[in-house]
Amino acid sequence: MNEDTPMSGQRPCDLSGNLRQMIAVLQDERQALAGLDADALTACTMAKESLCDALTPIGPEALDNEARALAETAQQLNDVNRRVRNLLAANVTTRLEALGGVRPTYTPVRLAHAQA
Repeated sequence: MNEDTPMSGQRPCDLSGNLRQMIAVLQDERQALAGLDADALTACTMAKESLCDALTPIGPEALDNEARALAETAQQLNDVNRRVRNLLAANVTTRLEALGGVRPTYTPVRLAHAQA
């Protein structure tokens, strides 16, 4: 594809290639999450953002059967990674609470109102 070709005019192979790249990045992200590798997570985030930018102008009507299957695979991988991130965050919260006790971040102030 040359620089003058708009993204919305992507050929199916370009779309499929971008979706395959997204799947590879999501698999790398899963490995980075498993290894708690912050640098790799940052690189994956940047790659995902770039691929999302490339995929943004493409609508569902542009998907053939192969692209639809790739998009569904990417969506499933992204969902798994989201759940892993949430689990990690919950585990960190649990560990921090165990170390320092539960401290509410907000304590409502109760005001005594005089009755008339």
